[in-house]
Amino acid sequence: MKPKQIAIVGATGSIGRQALDVVRHHPDALRVVALAGGRRVEPMLAQVTESVSHVVMDQPEAARALREALIARGRGDVTVAAGPDALVELVTRPDVDLVLMAMVGARALVPTLAALEAGKDVALATKEVLVAGGPLVMNAAKRGRARLLPVDSEHSAIFQCLQGEAPKAVARLILTASGGPFRDTPLEELQRVTPEQALRHPTWRMGAKVTIDSATLMNKGLEVIEAHWLFGVPLERIDVVVHPQSIVHSCVELVDGSILAHLGPTDMRIPIQYALLYPERAPSPVRRLSLADVGSLTFHAPDRTRFPALDLAYAAARTGGTMPAVLNAANEVAVELFLQGRIGFTDIPRLVEAVMDDHEPQEAELTAILEADGWARRVAQTAGATLTL
Repeated sequence: MKPKQIAIVGATGSIGRQALDVVRHHPDALRVVALAGGRRVEPMLAQVTESVSHVVMDQPEAARALREALIARGRGDVTVAAGPDALVELVTRPDVDLVLMAMVGARALVPTLAALEAGKDVALATKEVLVAGGPLVMNAAKRGRARLLPVDSEHSAIFQCLQGEAPKAVARLILTASGGPFRDTPLEELQRVTPEQALRHPTWRMGAKVTIDSATLMNKGLEVIEAHWLFGVPLERIDVVVHPQSIVHSCVELVDGSILAHLGPTDMRIPIQYALLYPERAPSPVRRLSLADVGSLTFHAPDRTRFPALDLAYAAARTGGTMPAVLNAANEVAVELFLQGRIGFTDIPRLVEAVMDDHEPQEAELTAILEADGWARRVAQTAGATLTL
């Protein structure tokens, strides 16, 4: 059987690197033919294997440097380009069967729509795509007759639990959250939290942005919106529960009272592999989970006073239109400001809420979403400058 040919967008990030490891373990089933990344030339250079024929970088300078380095290595046959138009061209190439979308942030929306419209299956790791443009994405998948395969561990867990279940059999989706590094930190100490402390996730190893989102629980709010669109379940039937051990990745409650849970080690290569090989399963390179070693599993409701970002996400989703895009854009700016040391940890949800309060939501069509995204970023930057640490 011919290997599935893959384009990885966000190749030098955490998900992209782990995806390449999965591909290395399944050379007969998976083949990477195209890569896209940001500005880091050396990591991308290391990823250009013999099968890769096209690469897109974020900036022309990075593309030029990569092209020169490839020529020096005897790989002048690789086409290197830069910019958003080149990225759309890459994900819609005829030789691409599946696109792994792991680019950080809402800027992944346009190339995701293009890939789906072109009939490419998309393994989606970028939750912001469905947060900002959920109805557009689902309609694009329908028009292109393409599959949207979740890579987030929680949504992959739900997707796997739903196999063989009729939609009418589903009563509730239950997303699990680790609670991050500050689930037990006294509230009065949260404003003094440093970026270094917030980046020390207790159970997962992820990129900086998603790690901070995990610490504020904004990631779980974004995942609620993502689950709503992926699985067609109303918001009032999607719950969040804190599960510090991060062994149960999510659950599905059925109408008869049964609960199906997906358990596994905290290794993103499992959901990545499931999406890339779907509908097939194969041995994976991850360590096996020993329930005896795990011992006990605990669950409790999230503290919404400690984690106000969760309710902000539900509110944005209920409002609909362009409001989820504004929530996401403001959060991206707030997280970056926090990582730069310009605002405090508890200022992140404060800043997001302030931007949402100023927004007049519009209907969710692409131009309006992109305009709302840009507006929210500008307002968040301005508002962030007025906050004091």
